[in-house]
Amino acid sequence: MAEQGRSVDRLRVLVVDDHDVVHWGFRLMLSQQPWVERCLSAHCAAEALLLAARYEPHVALVDLFIGEESGAEVCEQLRSAVPGTRVLLFSGAGEISPSAARAAGAAGFAYKDWPASRIATAVREVGLGRTVFRREDRHGALGLSDRERAVLELMGSGATNPEIATQLHLSKHTVKEHTSAVYRKLGVRNRTEAVQRGQRLGLLA
Repeated sequence: MAEQGRSVDRLRVLVVDDHDVVHWGFRLMLSQQPWVERCLSAHCAAEALLLAARYEPHVALVDLFIGEESGAEVCEQLRSAVPGTRVLLFSGAGEISPSAARAAGAAGFAYKDWPASRIATAVREVGLGRTVFRREDRHGALGLSDRERAVLELMGSGATNPEIATQLHLSKHTVKEHTSAVYRKLGVRNRTEAVQRGQRLGLLA
């Protein structure tokens, strides 16, 4: 559901990504929009937080993976430090579910392969106080299947992949596929982050 809109004549936008070509592309695209007042860019979380505190951007366009940093974590940090800044996460197709983006505090997410005009529209919608999420056709909390939930729970108990395979009567290859799916849907990149996010979201004790 869209949040109540707000009136903003022109938006300040912060792009957070560790690749120069992404900065160049987004800044070029956004600078051509009449509703963009200023477009800033940061290459890491620390730089993003400094710029956000100084310029108070209306929207932060944050890559899901910023070097070794998690875009979802950066989103949470920005929302905590500068509550007025709304975050639009972006990633490659299938790397994060809408529920995971919401859980991180994002107001929406966009895919890197979207046309520039669609990404620009998403930025403006978020800046105007709306949310940008496509409808999920997956079921369950965060899109996790029952088997993926079971794998996550065993990961939380400290079980290794071979131990998970034994307990769930699965092949090691199948367990690896399930763990990869869990990482993707939670918007994390490793077991430690998955367990931490699962605990934060109430999926693990």
